Amino acid sequence: MTAISTSEKLPLKKTAVNPIIIIGALFFIFGFVTWLNSVLIPYLKIACQLNNIESFLVASAFYIAYLLMAKPSAWLLKIFGFKNGMAVGLVIMAIGALIFIPAALTRTYVIFLLGLFVQGSGLAVLQSASNPYITIVGPPESAAKRISIMGICNKFAGVLAPLALGAVVLKNIDAFTANLATLSDTEKISELNELASRVILPYVLIVIVLAILAVLIYFSGLPEINTDHEDETVAAANSGKTSIFQFPHLILGVIALFLYVGAEVIAGDSIINYGMAHHIPLSTAKYFASGTLACMVIGYIAGILFIPRYISQQKALVYSAALGVILTVAALLVPKYASVACIALLGLANSLMWPAIWPLALSGLGRFTKIGSSLLVMGIAGAAVFPPIYGFLVDKTKGSAGPEMAAQSSYWILLPIYLFILYFATIGYKKGKHVVAV
Repeated sequence: MTAISTSEKLPLKKTAVNPIIIIGALFFIFGFVTWLNSVLIPYLKIACQLNNIESFLVASAFYIAYLLMAKPSAWLLKIFGFKNGMAVGLVIMAIGALIFIPAALTRTYVIFLLGLFVQGSGLAVLQSASNPYITIVGPPESAAKRISIMGICNKFAGVLAPLALGAVVLKNIDAFTANLATLSDTEKISELNELASRVILPYVLIVIVLAILAVLIYFSGLPEINTDHEDETVAAANSGKTSIFQFPHLILGVIALFLYVGAEVIAGDSIINYGMAHHIPLSTAKYFASGTLACMVIGYIAGILFIPRYISQQKALVYSAALGVILTVAALLVPKYASVACIALLGLANSLMWPAIWPLALSGLGRFTKIGSSLLVMGIAGAAVFPPIYGFLVDKTKGSAGPEMAAQSSYWILLPIYLFILYFATIGYKKGKHVVAV
């Protein structure tokens, strides 16, 4: 297996074409699995009879794994390397998807959460390997461009995932919900069990695809990357460094990523329930998450076209954070459908944040890249924290403000998030180091 050192600045076309194709397939798969949550939240809310806070624990169980598994992920990558680590992550994800079968058969919410946690654990390993891989494998100044390509694969899968799963598990769901209220307790349990069983076939297919992809990755010719070997400039800059915490720009990057992922998941996973709060039928609202993700795809395409030729990845992050602030304020002030549209458009604001934060945070880490990557992956746990807080705010205020205003006004939580990301994009990424914006 060929190993590529981080000190080798080879042209993208000579070193990274095949890796981009292979890693792109990975980003598609874990994008598909991740964005199923936007449908699972309203689906499990009905099937398991949950309140808002409980339903958003779907996101928490999935994303908290990134926090708990970040350190084990770094350990696994040290043992297996980047390539084989990706295969290990896929196997763990397949096990998590498999757990959905007994969860559905017993309609047990806790088992669903366990399956989501195991899937998230596999994704933590996969993200720890694939994101630094695609960042390092080509020229640093175009890292955001490569990650944008990955983002298109990821979010295109995210557009398809709610549509595909929603067509199966939420079929005729408005009529189902209306009929549920007329049934006796015994009949109601029977109908809910039938609804829970709808998820079995999709997740069996997911298990098969993940297992096949794990085998293909293991036997692929994907080159390994040696992050332990630093070039002379990086080695000199890091000669006195003994801890990852001596890189303040990385720590601020982890916080920015923590906040960004929370904002992205709130926008993508709450928009269906937000539409329903405005009395939009679930049969229509179930498509809203795909709209948010379609906006992200548009943003990624812009990143591919303009980074780094017309705009640096640092400036892209500045503009994205500013747009996030503007759209959040608009969502709080404008009425009904326009507000829903603003939440969908947050996908555009969020699109280039992930591609820009990773290279800015990992810049100059050298031999600390693996552990730095694992810390950034821990930041994904923001998605476990902020959606339930949003759900809590909605439940807390809907008694006095009504469900529509409660759901709308609770989006204020996004404002401090985008303001901190704006700080990182303008000042924070330079902390502790002499840098040129990339």
